Amino acid sequence: MSKSPPPAGRRPLGWAGLLLIPILLIACDRPKVDEYLRPLTLQTGTLTVVTRNIPTAYYYGPEGETGFEYDLVRALANDLGLKLKLIVAGSVSEMLAIMAGNRADLAAGGLTRTPERERCFTFGPDYYPVRQQLVYRRGMPHPHNFEELQKYEPLILARSSYVERLRELKKHYPGLHWRTTNDFSTDQLLEQVWEKELGLTVADSNILAINRRFYPELEIAFPLGPKQTLAWIINPRLSRLRHRLKKWFPEIIADGRWDEIRERYYSHVEFFDYVDIKVFTRRIRTLLPAYRPLFEKYGSRYRLPWTLLAAKAYQESHWNPLATSPTGVRGIMMLTETTAVEMGVENRLDPEQSIRGGAAYFRKLLDRVPAGYHGHDRWNVALAAYNVGLGHIYDARRLARQRGRNPNFWLTLKEVLPLLSQERYYKRLPYGYARGIEPVLYVTRVNNYREILEKQLTITARRRQHRKPTPALAQALPAKP
Repeated sequence: MSKSPPPAGRRPLGWAGLLLIPILLIACDRPKVDEYLRPLTLQTGTLTVVTRNIPTAYYYGPEGETGFEYDLVRALANDLGLKLKLIVAGSVSEMLAIMAGNRADLAAGGLTRTPERERCFTFGPDYYPVRQQLVYRRGMPHPHNFEELQKYEPLILARSSYVERLRELKKHYPGLHWRTTNDFSTDQLLEQVWEKELGLTVADSNILAINRRFYPELEIAFPLGPKQTLAWIINPRLSRLRHRLKKWFPEIIADGRWDEIRERYYSHVEFFDYVDIKVFTRRIRTLLPAYRPLFEKYGSRYRLPWTLLAAKAYQESHWNPLATSPTGVRGIMMLTETTAVEMGVENRLDPEQSIRGGAAYFRKLLDRVPAGYHGHDRWNVALAAYNVGLGHIYDARRLARQRGRNPNFWLTLKEVLPLLSQERYYKRLPYGYARGIEPVLYVTRVNNYREILEKQLTITARRRQHRKPTPALAQALPAKP
């Protein structure tokens, strides 16, 4: 994503101008609107948003542009009937400088509302709670309280809410000291802690929750304070946008879109099992290489992401081609005898036949998923159908409609599927009883394994190239033509 050019008739800031930015930010002085402000959102048909290339905001995933903040601002732009334009900033400092210079309509990049920032910027409604946490690597020296923290020097993000919190704490603990950086994101600093290149850093709870699945040795020393909230910064000239946002957030909460977006990015991060993740990452190195060509071959043949196919196989059998369950399902994809016959699999214990059959069957289910599901929801419903059967998915949809819920969201099915084990519900449904909690857990685990797998593959590739640590889920974006 290329950064937007300077406004017409203006030259880019030179080094002298850049040096003035911190002074402008500290004093909360802004350039004169008429001098710097380009035509705004509601006049141009474009919503210009500054964000960051980080896993919790915006990045390129297997299906293209994605991210929690990205999905939110895209939904906002669609509802306003505006075209979305992104400016990808390299740091929090740059985001704040862009907003101080009136170069964007709003900033959506995991920014915490703080008293210091509120003196300088106009914030929209709160939308996500977070808590600052001091992070170290398991087994490494670390403080247990603020008194002991005075003996350490964590490295943290410059101009972040972490800096503001430590300044407040320093009034009570004068020995506190820290270093700041604009060269790394919080995700990168967490990776450096995991790599033992850095002793301590500070991260918001949502950032740490995502990264702990990739770096399971990361541990919380203690929180730095009470919960805070994330909020967008709004261009002060856009009073109509500010008022619209006050109504818009309650609207997307009421119609289910908020829960759908949160579900997509944060539901599976709540599932954290240190031992399971350690075993999985070890098997990525030891077992996966033997089967990866088969996952890639049949993923391509049946138009499925090979990493999703591999993650599903791990959930089924832990990549054991001889796996057999008490119910009679067998092989690396744990096919039933009926499914094997349907898919032309003669030997379920043959890895290639099993992977081919599992991929073909999953594609068949995906094609039969009701048309109302889109994007990630469609994948999730197909995964659930693979586990519990498409008939029970139809029953869950019926039950959702009976309860006045929209059945075309995975989040809705996630809530009603467990009800299929209760007689008062299943006795009135065509396909009857099902252990409905199992497909819910199945989908969560498969998504979790897939994200961990993709992260580990990127880490491995980077190490082979001897690069400095960078966040794998938030790679540098190519410039668009």
